[in-house]
Amino acid sequence: MPKTTTSLRRYSRERESAGAGGESGDVEGDRPARRHRPVLVEQVVTALTTGRGASSGGLYLDGTVGDGGHAAALLTQCPECRLLGVDRDPEALKTARRRLSPFAGRVRLAAISFRDAAGDPEVRREGLAGALLDLGVSSRQLDEDGRGFTFRRGAPLDMRMDPGAPETAAAFLARTTRAELARALRLGEAPRPAALAQRIVRRRRVRPFRTSDDLVGVLEATLGRRSAPSERARLFQALRMHVNDEAAALKEALPAIREALRPGAVLVVVSYHSVEDRIVKRAFRSWSDPGFDAPRRLPVSAPTASTGEELNRRPVLPGAAEVAANPRARSARLRAWRRAA
Repeated sequence: MPKTTTSLRRYSRERESAGAGGESGDVEGDRPARRHRPVLVEQVVTALTTGRGASSGGLYLDGTVGDGGHAAALLTQCPECRLLGVDRDPEALKTARRRLSPFAGRVRLAAISFRDAAGDPEVRREGLAGALLDLGVSSRQLDEDGRGFTFRRGAPLDMRMDPGAPETAAAFLARTTRAELARALRLGEAPRPAALAQRIVRRRRVRPFRTSDDLVGVLEATLGRRSAPSERARLFQALRMHVNDEAAALKEALPAIREALRPGAVLVVVSYHSVEDRIVKRAFRSWSDPGFDAPRRLPVSAPTASTGEELNRRPVLPGAAEVAANPRARSARLRAWRRAA
């Protein structure tokens, strides 16, 4: 059994015996330091550097470079490696550029979505020695009320990863149909999506949605009681996912990145809610098992023969110490897949 597979599975068992925290989306509570704390750093780097490219100075992709935490750890652990870091958030790229300045000769940053990263000329020419997608929003994005990812009082309903994108959450709520809104809320696992969509459409006839207070008020009116933080989180998560087209981007990116991997290279994905995790699990399983019966609605195309192996059939979760130090890590789930040599 490969060393990485053994270490990831052992870590999963240790985490389970310690007691895993349930998924809660981007539930807000303590407000940590503005710099985003990367999760499962040791496990991410271990998985990535067991790929065959680590010893030959291969090119790695960090498809969600954020503030550069995972990238810095990888480049430190692997002195011969080079990195392409991409992100839709220009503020994240500024932070990453500063943080990764000691590795400037080995790092290239690009303001693109990870769904387009496999088309990068260098990636197409050389292939990838490994790739990472750390999904969701960062602590910095959550803590900046002006970005609109938070349900703290008075935050604008923006939610765009790329501030230059054409439609904010407020604009979507103003023009969407009830049916489209219900589908978006259902996909993002918001509570009572049909009832919420109906009430949102009815309420906007009176006054538009502008802030988090407007949305939380509708949620509480729909539920008939004060909403729990996890329910608010799932509603805001659903809107954020729609505004940024997150599910479709992930489904497109996974097979494209798979094809860009060099033989023996590893793809690692860290997700934070069940929608993302299901997409990743089904893709990895279908690539590893030609007989896997993927649901018909899954747009990720399954190969007709095995193209690699899952390194952990069950997701790796953060340990109790990491969750205590960084509560926002509690819903993280790591899956890793290696392309056949």
